[in-house]
Amino acid sequence: MKDAALSALVKYSDRLLRTREVTDYEGAVNGLQVENSGGVSRIAAAVDASLATIRKAIDERADLLLVHHGLFWSKRHPWTGKNFELMRLLLENDLAIYSSHLPLDMHPTLGNNAQLCASIGLRNLKPFFRMKEQFLGLQSTASVTRDELSRRLANVMKSEVKLIPGGPQTCKRIGVVTGGAGAEVKLAAAEGVDTFITGEGPHWTYALAEELGVNVIYAGHYATETFGVKALAAHLSKKFRVPWVFLDHPTGL
Repeated sequence: MKDAALSALVKYSDRLLRTREVTDYEGAVNGLQVENSGGVSRIAAAVDASLATIRKAIDERADLLLVHHGLFWSKRHPWTGKNFELMRLLLENDLAIYSSHLPLDMHPTLGNNAQLCASIGLRNLKPFFRMKEQFLGLQSTASVTRDELSRRLANVMKSEVKLIPGGPQTCKRIGVVTGGAGAEVKLAAAEGVDTFITGEGPHWTYALAEELGVNVIYAGHYATETFGVKALAAHLSKKFRVPWVFLDHPTGL
């Protein structure tokens, strides 16, 4: 199988995800974070870029690692010790890294939020959770009990979820923001949802959810953000005719 050009894959992905248009946290560094010699014959997808997932990608003979959480959330230098080991592995194995954080969360079909909503049967989706002058999540009108919604999530995530039963037993307006948005329960409530699904949040959000009259379901930061990289990798695999593999490296958080 002929290699796809890394430059073509990156250009297409940046356009598809609106990488240059979406405002993100400074450390996200969306787009191509590490270059290789120019070809892609196999894509590996993972939630996080780390020594562990880089080693897994090398074991799978991938030359592109596609991630949601990239390498540069804080200062990474000096390139010594484990940082040097990481760099050495990337260079010696010609492994590129492409990262997409909020652009991938927000994509209307491939994004974490859209894919999670589809997986648990939420329809009639509208923008939700305005932050950084853009909507990061999605909301749905429905009629489902909070216990049933929790069961659906647990089945999809294949793990336990945490329900804070602060709102009505029957959920009518459900907001979804994957990842670590739990500290923003007040923002979610202010936008009118009675149930807020996200990955994780601080201890104090339990009491706040009760005070605000909102159900909160924590389904895991890692678990809620496996959807986007899988969907994007599958899409790129079909577009550029290269195989892909998902590297599962759960944190339990």
